[in-house]
Amino acid sequence: MSNVALFNPSQAPAFAKNRTSLSPIAKALAGGSAGGGGGKRISIKGGVFRLNDGGKEIAAIEDRYLDVVVVNAAPDISRVFYAKSYDGEASAPDCWSADGKTPDPEARNQQNTKCEGCRQNIAGSGQNNSRACRFQQRVAVVLANDMEGAVMQITVPATSIFGKEDGDNRALQAYARWLGAQNVDPSEVVTRMKFDTKSESPKLFFKSMRWLTDDEYVVVQQQGKSDAAIKAVSMTVAKMDNVAAPLAIPGARPKATPVEEEAEEAPAPKAKAKAKPATLPPEDEEEPTVRKDEKKPNAVPKAKNALSDMVDDWDENE
Repeated sequence: MSNVALFNPSQAPAFAKNRTSLSPIAKALAGGSAGGGGGKRISIKGGVFRLNDGGKEIAAIEDRYLDVVVVNAAPDISRVFYAKSYDGEASAPDCWSADGKTPDPEARNQQNTKCEGCRQNIAGSGQNNSRACRFQQRVAVVLANDMEGAVMQITVPATSIFGKEDGDNRALQAYARWLGAQNVDPSEVVTRMKFDTKSESPKLFFKSMRWLTDDEYVVVQQQGKSDAAIKAVSMTVAKMDNVAAPLAIPGARPKATPVEEEAEEAPAPKAKAKAKPATLPPEDEEEPTVRKDEKKPNAVPKAKNALSDMVDDWDENE
């Protein structure tokens, strides 16, 4: 049985037995505070695991799950707000908060001095009675089959952070608390991220698969202290993708010419109606992705179907 259904202390590796307390990563993922641009990340746009490097999609993965190891996590759940609907063009958020309490000083259109009491943090300010300002959790991971490879960011949306467990299906906080109750740190096990096939929008469940070996644990601890890991848990997706805030140029910006191959991603034209609250990019898109003229690959190339080989290519091209 590969899944660690119940952690037996007598079977724990030496590093787990010798650890005196849970790491800041464990506390961050469980919902407690632990007090430059361009990077590699994993997107769940469209209910598919997509590998991105500096805003460019490298490949889409056909499997409905992905095995990773958590190497770092932002100490707080962040917030992000867009004042207008997604129109297919990449842009930085209007307002965001790294700690979920105070808007970032660099936010170009702060909505309030504090997140608490902000009009965008009220149910109904977004679509379908949701909040216009969304919760996110930035996590740094490595692939389970290439732990010495690239450290990648995944921005976990609110629907995948909160929620009660249903058997082995757990949202991020419930998963981290379940591990913590058994004195297991998330950085000590392989975690499977899998899509909830019953959800209309991309939603992830998290499940433990196995203990790390002693050698793997040493590698993971080093990866968690790397510059890439620190950047992954500190920066918004827009910054990771090198998306800058627009210049303050007088006049209206010309509309971009539609790109035929992106027609399915762009919102359909709508007839004029009564004014509605500002809407955000679809939940599955996290933050807008960069417009590209070249054709995107839809799956891992057949010639190199090993995910670890693909990550090696990223490192060689840097």
